[in-house]
Amino acid sequence: MKAAVASDFNEPFKITVVDKPEIGPGEILVRIKACGVCHTDLHAVQGDWPVKAKMPLIPGHEGVGIIEAVADDVTSLKVGDRVGIPWLYSACGECEYCLSGWETLCKQQLNAGYSVDGGFAQYCKAPAAYVAKVPDNLTFEEAAPIFCAGVTTYKALKVSGAKAGDWVAIYGIGGLGHIALQYAKAMGFKVVAVDIQDDKLHLAKQLGADITVNGMQVDPAQKIQEELGGVKAAISVAVTQRAFRQAYDSVKRGGSCVVVGLPNADLPIPIFDTVLNGVKVLGSIVGTRIDLKEALQFAADGKVKANIEVQPLENVNDVFERLEHGAINGRVVLSID
Repeated sequence: MKAAVASDFNEPFKITVVDKPEIGPGEILVRIKACGVCHTDLHAVQGDWPVKAKMPLIPGHEGVGIIEAVADDVTSLKVGDRVGIPWLYSACGECEYCLSGWETLCKQQLNAGYSVDGGFAQYCKAPAAYVAKVPDNLTFEEAAPIFCAGVTTYKALKVSGAKAGDWVAIYGIGGLGHIALQYAKAMGFKVVAVDIQDDKLHLAKQLGADITVNGMQVDPAQKIQEELGGVKAAISVAVTQRAFRQAYDSVKRGGSCVVVGLPNADLPIPIFDTVLNGVKVLGSIVGTRIDLKEALQFAADGKVKANIEVQPLENVNDVFERLEHGAINGRVVLSID
């Protein structure tokens, strides 16, 4: 099969022919039709994080396609079903986290396109229990970003503690942020969109942002505090330390700052202000299988739609160069066929 392979960290991809995966018990084989490109894929091939991706690696954790084969013991899915393979490739199913509905915290989890090969290929195998069906009214290209960007931002908003009618701030209106904004509006929140690029703020306005703030022109936290008295929740999907601190500073008393993006930096948190103001700082990592099902339903209902640019798999190196320089407005989806 054809695949985009990273042979080592900080090496360009090679489009090459590799063996088609062979499935074992409980697994399915998916012919990939499209796969979204995530900033995590960039971190993976650059070796940015303390836990390194396996090498060589086929990245991609937003792969969607059609089931071509199922193991004999798989009864929940069949050949021909449309499914996607998310970041949470598998978990142990037995630890305290799995048993309490927090499978994304399982220490034995495997991650698609990171610890196992992912969707930048014509075929990808996966455990049947951890894939999700693609709603019939979504194309593969429309569905792909929901499998990471969608479920990740939806989960962050779920755990934020905000309720319908509350103000929330989205820091970073990129691949995740422009989708987070749509989930926030669909969930009944009033939204402040913060970015440093006018084209992304223009997109935010088109997507329903109530207020937009250019963080290069004004201090967004100061503006939010002066005009709104702070927000109930700030969701930081940007990948700079400065944006995280601004997100924290924009939260009102009793509110929460939800950390999603993963810059290679520490987050300075003032202990006195955190205690005095009762501010919660939460880490939110993707979402569970039920979160993914709910996130897909929002998209199927037409309430959330990623701003996508479709590129052939052969253009993957160009896409990653643009991703590294912040030159993508929305989400790139690779067409595999």
